Amino acid sequence: MKIIASSQLTNQYYNYLELGNFEIVKEVLNEVKINGDVAIKKYTRKFDNLDLKTIQISKQEIKNAYKLVNNNDIQVLKQAAKNIELFAKKQLSSFKDFKIKNNGTILGQKIIPIEKVGCYVPGGRYPLPSSALMTIIPAKVAGVKEIIVCSPKINPLTIVASDIAGADKIFNIGGIQAIGAMAYGTKSVPKINKIVGPGNKFVTAAKKEVYGIVGIDFIAGPSEILIIADESANPSFIAADLLAQAEHDPLARCDLLTTSRTIAKQVNEQLSLQLINLQTQEVAKLALNNGKIVIVKNLKEAADISNKRAPEHLEVQVKNAKSLINKLTNYGSLFIGKYSAEVFGDYCSGTNHTLPTNGASKYTGGLSVKEFLKILTYQEMNKKSCQNLGKIASRIADLEGLKAHKNAADLRIK
Repeated sequence: MKIIASSQLTNQYYNYLELGNFEIVKEVLNEVKINGDVAIKKYTRKFDNLDLKTIQISKQEIKNAYKLVNNNDIQVLKQAAKNIELFAKKQLSSFKDFKIKNNGTILGQKIIPIEKVGCYVPGGRYPLPSSALMTIIPAKVAGVKEIIVCSPKINPLTIVASDIAGADKIFNIGGIQAIGAMAYGTKSVPKINKIVGPGNKFVTAAKKEVYGIVGIDFIAGPSEILIIADESANPSFIAADLLAQAEHDPLARCDLLTTSRTIAKQVNEQLSLQLINLQTQEVAKLALNNGKIVIVKNLKEAADISNKRAPEHLEVQVKNAKSLINKLTNYGSLFIGKYSAEVFGDYCSGTNHTLPTNGASKYTGGLSVKEFLKILTYQEMNKKSCQNLGKIASRIADLEGLKAHKNAADLRIK
């Protein structure tokens, strides 16, 4: 990776990838909207080279998938699921119904789960059963009544993970056509209320296109990691964590901010060593070529750069982490200390790995139970509180020139 001084950073470093405008996305979505299952099968044959007889995975196919997966691996998935569920339940406990009184007016909120959710689980370069756990379990904990999963060329591991997590229906479809199916509904695929989960640029563009017809979690780009390190950091750990993100995608963004030129050089040495036997080195090398090791003046400058960059994953490997993390405000998920590998968050620590990229952490956090809840408010007035509120509402309506609003208030305070 190229080593540069912080003074050499330009605005380009903080730029985000453009999603692009793909005509094929609109074309496929429109055809799925009109022709439903026929269009799904057509585009699955075209894009995935898969001739589907049925779209939904049957109960028998789920049983068969368990037979194809090593029992030890099933137990690993169950343990990861347990940790994710524990964290999700704790999140849910922070959302409460409440009711208050204000001068005779009763005000309150109710927490209600979304009724139907669609979880997209990628299945392109690698099967990602972890994404099934991460998207389904928080929805299940939130109380979503129907949870469906769509995954292209679905792997037995993904089927098993989806079943362990509690999916109600599993579909062997992916790409644009899967997003369209969940957004519009077809004979086989139920129309849902919200789509969550990661995907490639076409899936992301499709989610953006159907937003408004359904809810979505967020618009995500390629995976990102930013590591802040001082002279106390472990260069071998840093290199391993950079490579773990680099192997995702040639467009993955992998950077290191460090106060130590020695650490910078040692990390580059470790990257070369660890790449030698890495089976995914072809992809990882492409991503690392776009990465940078930035020598910063101090940790305050590192925090400023990080907040401006707003990475998906942020690792902190410094002596006094506590003072630094209080300065960090924009990230999808934070990993504190050299033993807090980002890969643990990817798979099994309990926090969610579906995280905002492309600067989205400036305005949102990662996928959580909250994404599957509606916070609904209500109010109830008696005659006395109506008199008080009516005068305020009447005057504001008059100021805005909305006479029917004024009348609705005035009728009640006569």
